[in-house]
Amino acid sequence: MTYSSEERLLPQQVRAVTFATVRPRGLDPVEVYDYLNRVADELERLRRELTTANTEVERMRRALRRWQSRQAGHHHHDRPTPQQDREPQ
Repeated sequence: MTYSSEERLLPQQVRAVTFATVRPRGLDPVEVYDYLNRVADELERLRRELTTANTEVERMRRALRRWQSRQAGHHHHDRPTPQQDREPQ
């Protein structure tokens, strides 16, 4: 089995992988595939969490940009005139 470390591992790939059977000292195939299914389930869960987190980050970015735009507009109107900017003597 060969793979590229740059490829993203997908749950389907974990579930579909097969191994050559080596007897009599080989691993128990049932245990191997049970474990691979657990790994695939965890990958699915993590991908869902990542998608949710990325969606929330994007929502927050948009909200921050809107807030910054409003603040920039308020600051433009709130600038002191040159006379207000000077300290009293």
